[in-house]
Amino acid sequence: MEVRLAGGFVMTAVHFDSYTEARAHLKALLDAAERGRVATVRRESAVTAFVDVERLRHYLAVVTPSRAQVLPEAGGWSVFIPGLPVAADGATFDQAIAEMIEGLREYAEDWQARLLDAPNHRENWGLVQLISLSDDEQLREWLVGKGR
Repeated sequence: MEVRLAGGFVMTAVHFDSYTEARAHLKALLDAAERGRVATVRRESAVTAFVDVERLRHYLAVVTPSRAQVLPEAGGWSVFIPGLPVAADGATFDQAIAEMIEGLREYAEDWQARLLDAPNHRENWGLVQLISLSDDEQLREWLVGKGR
């Protein structure tokens, strides 16, 4: 998508300096984001970027390694991620991973509701976005890799 400005200038990035201007050109903003172009809106002193969900999810999965540790333990399996207050157990490997996915989803909800400003949790923004934007199979792949 191209945005033509006065004088015939073509701009591949899309930026609007106000919410009102962005609302009037919402299709252009969404089209740019879906194509992977820079798409931003200024509202007062803040600038917000619009990004296609799957592009953001994929990027976050690449730059946020899970570091999950899955260990056989007492006839079952345990899963934890160092530095996160989330752990899970299951009688089988798959049960432990399913429980971990549920635990990650609960953590993401807690983070959104009350932990986002806590000093020991605020840096988990990217992880929470990854959890929230992923389906269970994508989270499973992120935790244990493809083919497991």
